[in-house]
Amino acid sequence: MSEARTRLLNTAGALFYAEGLHSVGIDRIIATAGVTRATLYRHFPGKDDLVVAYLTQADEAIRARVDAARAQGASPDDVVRTVGRSIADDLQRPGFRGCAFLNAAAEYPDPTHPVHQAVLRHRQWFLATVTELLAATGETDPEPAARHFVMLRDGAMAAGCLTDPKPIGETFLHGIEELLKRRDHGR
Repeated sequence: MSEARTRLLNTAGALFYAEGLHSVGIDRIIATAGVTRATLYRHFPGKDDLVVAYLTQADEAIRARVDAARAQGASPDDVVRTVGRSIADDLQRPGFRGCAFLNAAAEYPDPTHPVHQAVLRHRQWFLATVTELLAATGETDPEPAARHFVMLRDGAMAAGCLTDPKPIGETFLHGIEELLKRRDHGR
């Protein structure tokens, strides 16, 4: 990846996350990144392509964190806890504004739009991954449990930017523990 493309993507990503996808224009991205319009369009044919690249970068970062949790050699339960802790920690990041994917879906509600499609790809991967992680813990019905995990995550992401994120994160982690205990105590 070229230095200019990286700078464009990082600049756009920071602005998109902080201010919203529709509210940030191409001119602002170009000026903030310190590139020419030609450079932007050489790397991204249109704004939608830049938004999809931003979401792809966010997806890759989350995948890397899940892979790192798996690579620690911890028990399956602790891998689930590590993924949960990563999410809870995100809630307390300075400038936290919720889930980039849920925010994008709200701004691009057409399910056929490339931005919405990028959101759906990430969410399908995340649900499948959490299903795998919970199956590894011995959960006998991992798909509903994974949907529960994802719903807990979505709620934490929404609430975490509306109020004090610390108790939201604690409640989310408690929910994960309850999912893990559910398996241990016959539901």
